Amino acid sequence: MRRYPSIGRSIPSVLLGGILGILALLGAGCSTPPKATMPARDYQGRTRIACIGDSITAGAGLNNPGEAAYPAVLGKLLGPAYDVRNFGVSGATLMKDGDHPYWNTPAYPDSFEFLPHVVVIALGTNDSKPQNWRFRAAFERDLYAMVRAYEGLPSLPIVYLCLPPPVFQDHWGINEAVVGRQVLPRIRIFAARELLPVIDLHRALEGRPEMFPDGVHPNATGAASIASSIEAALRGL
Repeated sequence: MRRYPSIGRSIPSVLLGGILGILALLGAGCSTPPKATMPARDYQGRTRIACIGDSITAGAGLNNPGEAAYPAVLGKLLGPAYDVRNFGVSGATLMKDGDHPYWNTPAYPDSFEFLPHVVVIALGTNDSKPQNWRFRAAFERDLYAMVRAYEGLPSLPIVYLCLPPPVFQDHWGINEAVVGRQVLPRIRIFAARELLPVIDLHRALEGRPEMFPDGVHPNATGAASIASSIEAALRGL
């Protein structure tokens, strides 16, 4: 079982219950990554949610990302008890050896200062570019490092991993062949091994090319669909 950092308080009761449920499922032969619900009742004040990601999270291509990007829509769906922040960076890669590592952006330390209770990581699309995917051997290593870095925060956040949306038209080196056949399986396997909840945006949006005008970035309707999928996962639906 994964070890959660112990910094000042015990594991939230909701999370502990989720872990026990996961162990029961594994004992029954189920390999499905666990569902975890936001531990809102274990915190005083607003539950802070950090949305970590690339241009899809940032809201590239939208007329008003501050209102239409998925984190903004998610905040509206969840309501005033939650503080949802957008830490998306266009072009960002998960891998440290990529051409624009998320690790080297100002958003990365900013997200730590936010001290989130929940972290939603949606990276991997830009890693599919040929100049980045040649470093694919480091994908799981860097994903592990990022997850553990967030788990080490004093706020002891629950970390969710998103499977990237489909790529309907290859652009800028981003391609579905790598995203669908290589990035997704790596995230799934990693999540199952580390007992992390997964939000499958790929399945939620497949067959909906009309929501992705350039084949990669969602329009406002697509961003709203992403927000709805993430809300459902966070609520354990």
